[in-house]
Amino acid sequence: MNRTKPVVTAAEIQKDLMPLRRRGLLRGGLSLGALTLLTGCDLSTHSGVDAALEAMLRFDDEVQAAIFGQDRLAETYPASALTIPFRFNAYYPEWEVPNVDPNWHLAVSGLVADKTPWSLAALRALPQTSQITRHICIEGWSQIGQWSGIPLQVFLKRVGADLRARYVNFTCFDGYSTSIDMASALHPQTILALVFDNQPLAPQWGAPLRLRIPTKLGFKSAKNLQSIEVTNRFPGGYWENQGYDWFAGV
Repeated sequence: MNRTKPVVTAAEIQKDLMPLRRRGLLRGGLSLGALTLLTGCDLSTHSGVDAALEAMLRFDDEVQAAIFGQDRLAETYPASALTIPFRFNAYYPEWEVPNVDPNWHLAVSGLVADKTPWSLAALRALPQTSQITRHICIEGWSQIGQWSGIPLQVFLKRVGADLRARYVNFTCFDGYSTSIDMASALHPQTILALVFDNQPLAPQWGAPLRLRIPTKLGFKSAKNLQSIEVTNRFPGGYWENQGYDWFAGV
């Protein structure tokens, strides 16, 4: 099988990741001594800590991007492996799940030929695929769910996206956002999910449309999508801007 190369190199992506800090990782368990051995930095100042964490973040993302490819698939499972009940997860409690605007349309912007907003009916008319894959949370737990929806690569081609662009950015009407590189967007398992557990998405699962990307940690699978932007500008994201891994591969 031919391996599809990333649209941009890991080194190019790292230039955009430079401003991010990962102080949370330091608090999460790595000792100052270990950081000193890894980086050779003087960690007695904040600048030393920042330099060490930047180096670790660059290395981590570069390794993940280097081994990523269209033929590296997340594991799939039989229906008998489904997690029941499936656990709700968001950056807000379940009783604050937002309502869906009955006039909701998906906005499309950036480096695309057709910026016409998409209705739910129009999205449902596109080719669909289904997967039973594992949702892996950065907090350490995981569960298996069944998702169906539009391969993101199909949608991007339909709107005439520039597939040479670096990033695809997702913003949500609940205030969330995330972004991925174009190679991850074109991965065959990356979908715009309309269905969960053989039912139309309910609000707690991200209605009316969510990103589902099983090759990355769960916080990348943004719920309640409002817009998709194709861009060469590094977009960051809600958690990424607070120090989480940007590539976030699993």
